[in-house]
Amino acid sequence: MLIKTATFVVSNTNHKDCPKDGKPEFAFIGRSNVGKSSLINMLTGNKKLAKTSSTPGKTQLINHFEINEQWYLVDLPGFGYAKVSKVARLKFEKFISEYLLERSTLINTFVLLDSRLEPQKIDLEFMNWCGEKGIPFSMVFTKIDKISSSALQKNLAAYKKEMLKSWEELPPVFTTSSESHFGKEKILNYIGQMLK
Repeated sequence: MLIKTATFVVSNTNHKDCPKDGKPEFAFIGRSNVGKSSLINMLTGNKKLAKTSSTPGKTQLINHFEINEQWYLVDLPGFGYAKVSKVARLKFEKFISEYLLERSTLINTFVLLDSRLEPQKIDLEFMNWCGEKGIPFSMVFTKIDKISSSALQKNLAAYKKEMLKSWEELPPVFTTSSESHFGKEKILNYIGQMLK
């Protein structure tokens, strides 16, 4: 699938204020500093679409981008390390979970994971929560250009081992690099298949 147009539509903190045209949605979420904005910009071929920042936790709203006038790419706030108050974090968590649970047009959530790190408790907890709530998701490992292939395989195996403690099988897994565009075609083709 080729992305020809990517247009920012709306930002908000309530799933009820999201677009009501019924177009399918694909959400992207991950811990702060996982490289989410860079990945979104790489997938859409637009370096300025999602705001990248050296300060983790820049995304604090649900952001809808209309792709090819056919579907929405949804940029969700990161969880974890962002330097926000506990009150703000709880507020985020509430509107993120409401969006994920209530949004009937949500087809898949891409959970971004830093390939350089061993399995992180917060990531595993989030994916298990998605599983318990029946929210379809895929695992997307980012920044593979910043790690050796042997270290990458070791971390992927560690994630697989952790996940299989509570899962019968793994959800789809993608490995990506925003620098080299590795993984772009696979993710876009995956989205294309689900849209058919």
